[in-house]
Amino acid sequence: GIEHRVDMLASHALSARHAAFNANAISSNKVSSPVPAARRSGMEIVAKKKWEKQALTPRGLPVRIPMHVKTNDKVVVIAGADKGKVTNVVEVFTKTGEVLCKDVNVKTKHVKPRGEGETGQIIQREFPIHHSNVMHYSEAKSVRSRIGTKEEGGKKVRVLKKTGEVLAN
Repeated sequence: GIEHRVDMLASHALSARHAAFNANAISSNKVSSPVPAARRSGMEIVAKKKWEKQALTPRGLPVRIPMHVKTNDKVVVIAGADKGKVTNVVEVFTKTGEVLCKDVNVKTKHVKPRGEGETGQIIQREFPIHHSNVMHYSEAKSVRSRIGTKEEGGKKVRVLKKTGEVLAN
């Protein structure tokens, strides 16, 4: 009787251990699965850096954020430390929804020496700001405006809503 009871307890403990191991294995498979559940729903998150995630389309391409500004647009900064500054858009980052503007959001960057015999540097450079923090600017009327579209000569053009000014490109 005692031997039978010891065998039964041992097998019960073993099955509990197996169940716990299988539960951990299943839950860890969910985390490190090559095709996560988010992908089945149409959106996948992939790591850009260790702490940043990039949204992907079902085809595996980065999700592009639609923006109201293009490169070389004349804009005014409407929020942040450089509020009120009139500038040009140098570059547009559609993956992050940010724009790089000339002489806006300038930060000091300390660069370590890379090669042997090279010295470190302190560089002042512009960093991107979110596209919602800029607005189109009319130099003719010195006013900021939202943007609209209309058809001119069979082509769709961008127009400033306040002034009716047609924007290039």
